[in-house]
Amino acid sequence: MHIYVNGRNIEITDAIKAYVKEKVGKVANHYDQIQGIEVVLSVIKNPAASGKHVAEVSCKLSTGGVVRCEEAADSMYESIDLLADKLDRQVKKFKDKSLGSDKTSIRTDNVPEEVEEAE
Repeated sequence: MHIYVNGRNIEITDAIKAYVKEKVGKVANHYDQIQGIEVVLSVIKNPAASGKHVAEVSCKLSTGGVVRCEEAADSMYESIDLLADKLDRQVKKFKDKSLGSDKTSIRTDNVPEEVEEAE
């Protein structure tokens, strides 16, 4: 699995690149069908914007699916942390759906069977 890190309006340092690979790389432990992860880090130059540091990720899966998510925060490291957590949840959700777990719906679990009345 390859992790690509790109930047818009920001120079990607080795420390940021290592931090992204450490945080986002943990997703591969949950699902082995990941082919590649592309991370785009950007900074919004508008002083009126609230979340100036934006992190986006696109995770390509060998099953043909793509998981995408985006997070914005006041610092780049905070946005990377939020992004890693969100990607982790989405990949787990995708994995559960694709494996077709045997869980039944909560609507049908608690439906009482018709009880024959004793006469």
